[in-house]
Amino acid sequence: MLTLSTRHQIAIGLLLVILMMLTRSHHFATIHNLADASWAIFFLAGIYLRSAWPLLGLFALGWGLDIAATTWGGVSDFCMTPAYLFLLPAYASLWFAGRWYAKRYQFAWRTITPLFISILTGLTLCELFSGGGFYFFSGRIAETSFAEFGEQLLKYFPLYIETFLFYAGIAAVIHVLFTLIDQQFNSRNTSAG
Repeated sequence: MLTLSTRHQIAIGLLLVILMMLTRSHHFATIHNLADASWAIFFLAGIYLRSAWPLLGLFALGWGLDIAATTWGGVSDFCMTPAYLFLLPAYASLWFAGRWYAKRYQFAWRTITPLFISILTGLTLCELFSGGGFYFFSGRIAETSFAEFGEQLLKYFPLYIETFLFYAGIAAVIHVLFTLIDQQFNSRNTSAG
């Protein structure tokens, strides 16, 4: 099980907030901006932050950034519909998937299987809530069908997976480096004592 000190959780939480502020309001990367890290942020918050409050705090931050982007930032408000509420269960799916994985975490290769299961489950549920919520309940699609929704999933879901894996991969490298440094530091202190 992954357990971090309060100080480390606060530092990680602040880094996640900064990452959201830097990347929110853009769907996919261009030369001028980074891809939206929100999906990875909610998953990582589930892994690293013990309290449930960051889930609501990060959702409120995302909502505030979206309102600011559409009101003052010149970003289209096309996605700001009643279906926006489906982002709460979408992001909660990622957060709960991260929480589930954190309970099974060990710094060992055998933790790859639960990590894969949590990522697959979290991403799938998130896309079904966010994409499905928008497709069926936004009022932006005149005539909906499950076949057309399936086509939309095939078109857009891989892009979200790619972006998620980019940020999660960076987080995994940082996690491994810090864990190895911590183990090295602890072994030196143990041998010195």
